[in-house]
Amino acid sequence: MRIHATSRALAFALPTLAAAACAAFATVPSSARAADAWPNHLIKFVVPFTAGGANDLVARAAADAVGKRLGQTVVIENRPGAGGVVGADYVAKSKPDGYTFLVGAVGTVTNSLIRTRMPYAPDDLVPVSLIAVSPSVIVAAPSFPANNLKELIAYSKKQGADGVNFATAGSGSTPHFVEEMLKEKGAALTPVPYKSGSESITAVMGGQVAATSEASVVVLPHIKAGKLKALGATWDKRMSAAPNIPTTAEQGMPEVRIGHWAGIFAPKGTDPAILKKLNAEMTAAMQTKETRDRLLPNGIEPAGGSQESFVAFIKSERERLGRIARNANMSAD
Repeated sequence: MRIHATSRALAFALPTLAAAACAAFATVPSSARAADAWPNHLIKFVVPFTAGGANDLVARAAADAVGKRLGQTVVIENRPGAGGVVGADYVAKSKPDGYTFLVGAVGTVTNSLIRTRMPYAPDDLVPVSLIAVSPSVIVAAPSFPANNLKELIAYSKKQGADGVNFATAGSGSTPHFVEEMLKEKGAALTPVPYKSGSESITAVMGGQVAATSEASVVVLPHIKAGKLKALGATWDKRMSAAPNIPTTAEQGMPEVRIGHWAGIFAPKGTDPAILKKLNAEMTAAMQTKETRDRLLPNGIEPAGGSQESFVAFIKSERERLGRIARNANMSAD
């Protein structure tokens, strides 16, 4: 009888336990359940530039590293054009399912500042995680009669109203912002636009222009070969690959600050729990020895940090660079 009673009690208890289990599961937010199931197939990182550049190099290192942590393949798809607008627009209009992301750069912020017509709104892309930063290095030819930024400013003032020529990669490019920041510190500079940073570097080495500013990954090989002279790095700390190059802040010009950074952006509407999970895994992935050994020798500093800190960084850069763009009447139209 005892066995029979126990069996009967268990028969009554099972539906109750099942109902309780269902109720408990129902209390778990659907967002959290989606993040637990994510990712279950291939992820795509869209790079809005051609293969081989600094943004592409960082994207591939990040894709390999975070893919291992997530247990899924992360592929790179290059969609260049219009200074990064083409690739960014593709992601902004992609399905917000957590499987398509943009590896954006400074242009993700500045394009809307210098273009009157944009195919997407800035808030159509949600900042997820800062990946890495390649500081911009202000360089000149080895024979240039200035060895630091104060000497550059003093020399430029002695060259007449037009000062010295400063190569840029076009209106609104990172070197253009550096040139305008230096002008705000008193330098007499005339921007000379080229089609790309590599053309600007060639022009400096060939003596066609006095100076320029370009990503560390681009200029460090030329600096080490003695073909360029570094006047300052435009980030808030010295590079691991070139600790002898002083920062602009160390030279008393913290306002001259910009980096060739790379960060992850998602289409608006992507599940916040998925974004939080990707941020955590990306931050951890960028601090592994394998990733650091891959990036640091190229002058690229792995970053990371919370999603909130990246959102705040983007907001701050939009306000700071927006003021400079307006004052300089920058336009890409």
